[in-house]
Amino acid sequence: MAMTYTATAAPPSLRAQARKASVAAALASSLEWYDFFIYGTAAALVFNKTFFDTGDPVVSAVNSFATFAVAFAARPFGGVIAGHFGDKVGRKPVLITAIVLMAVATFLIGFTPDTQLIWLAPTFLIILRVTQGLSLGAQWGGAMLLATEYAPENRRGFYGSFAQIGVPIGVLTGNLVFLVLNGTVGEPAFLAWAWRIPFWISIVMLGVGLYIHRYLEETPAFRAAETSLASAAKSTSPVLEVVRNNFATILQAAGTFIVVNAIFYATIISSLQYANVVLKIATPQVLLPILVGAGVQVVLMPVAALASDIFGRLRVYAIGVVAIGLWSVPMWLIFSQATPQNTVPIWVAVVVASALISICYGPQAALFAEMFPPHVRYSGASLGYQIATVVGGLTPIVMVALIDGELGNAWRFAAYVVLLALVALVSVGLIHRGHNNTHGATSKGIAPTSRSTAETW
Repeated sequence: MAMTYTATAAPPSLRAQARKASVAAALASSLEWYDFFIYGTAAALVFNKTFFDTGDPVVSAVNSFATFAVAFAARPFGGVIAGHFGDKVGRKPVLITAIVLMAVATFLIGFTPDTQLIWLAPTFLIILRVTQGLSLGAQWGGAMLLATEYAPENRRGFYGSFAQIGVPIGVLTGNLVFLVLNGTVGEPAFLAWAWRIPFWISIVMLGVGLYIHRYLEETPAFRAAETSLASAAKSTSPVLEVVRNNFATILQAAGTFIVVNAIFYATIISSLQYANVVLKIATPQVLLPILVGAGVQVVLMPVAALASDIFGRLRVYAIGVVAIGLWSVPMWLIFSQATPQNTVPIWVAVVVASALISICYGPQAALFAEMFPPHVRYSGASLGYQIATVVGGLTPIVMVALIDGELGNAWRFAAYVVLLALVALVSVGLIHRGHNNTHGATSKGIAPTSRSTAETW
C-alpha cells in the first residue's frame, strides 16, 4: 500500500521542533560517524603495524582493512532490525538505542589488549567492529527521518542534509584528533598507546542520547502513519512489506549510492594507505587535505540539498554522479604525482573529490525518504542505504588489491569507480522512469511534493 500526504503550512511550534530535530540529527550522526571513521583511520595507520603486521605491507593492509570491512557486512542487518522497530515502535527509541550501542562498542575498542595471544586482539576488534556496524546500520535511518519528517515540505532536502553533514564532521573531528595526537606524542607513543584516546572520547555520545530522549517527540509522519494505518497493516512486518512491495525501489536506491560511498572511502581511508605505502608520504601530509575536504563538505552539502529543493532531487543527484565518474580517472592520476616534497596533487585530488561527493550526499536523505511510504520508510531507506555500503566498505581492500603496491596501477581503481558511476546513473534513470510511469506517489512511494524527486526533471 502506498501512502500519500499533502502540503500544509507548518505552525511555528512545528518549525521550532524541526530546527531542534535537525540539530539533534546532526549531533547524533556526527558522533556516530566519528566513532565509525576513527576505526578506519586506525586500521590504515595503526592496526596494520601492530595487531596485523606480517612483514608484507600489502598483506598487513588487507588484513587490517578486513576488520574495517566486517562492519559493512553487519550494517544491512542493523538496518533491517532498526527498520522493523523504527516503523513499528517509532524513530526516536531506535535512534537512542543505536547511539548507546555505538558509544559502548567504540569505548571498548580503546581497551583492546596488547597481548602475545595473536588471536585475541583481532577477535576482540571484530566483535566490537560488528557491533559498530549494527549500530550505524540502525542510526542512519533514525537520524535521517528525524530531520526530514519534521521538515517543512518544500525544505526536506535542506533539513535532511543536517543528518548528512554528520559524515564530514565525523571525518573532520576524527582525523583532527589523530593528527593532534600523532604530532603531540610522536609516532612510537602513538602506536604504543595514544591511538586509544580517540576511542575513549566516544563515551560523550551518551549525552546526545539523553538529550534526544528528554527533549524531542516522535516525528509527525510516524504519528500520522500510526493513527491512519489499519490494524492488519500494522501487524505485518515493515521489512517484509517493503521488500515485497518496494524491492525494486530498494535496489534502485542502493544503486544510486554505491559510487558515492566507494569514492568517499577511497578518499578518506584508502588514500592514507596508498600515500604511506606506495608514495612514502607521511600521515600528517595526507590528513590535512582530508580535513579540508571534510570542511568543504560541511559547507556544500546543505547548498546541494537546498538546490534539490528548488530544482529536483534526481537532477542534482545525477549531476553529482556524472561529475564523480568524470573526475575518478584524473583524480588518481593526479594523486599519484605527489611526492613527500610536493603534496599539492593530493590536495587537488582530495578536495575536488570531496566537493563532488557533496552534490550527491547532501540531498540523499530527502531523496531516500521520499521514495518510500511513511509506514515502511525506516525499513526501505535503511535497506537501500546499507546494501550500498557493503560495496563501499570493501573499497579499501579493492583499491589495495587493484593497485598492488605499484604506482602505475592507479588507473585500475579509477576504472572501477567509473563502472560504479555507470551503475549509479542507470539507477537514477530507473527511479525517474518509475516515477513517470506511476505519476507520483503510488507503489513507488515517492511523495507528491511540488519540487521533490523527479517532478522537476
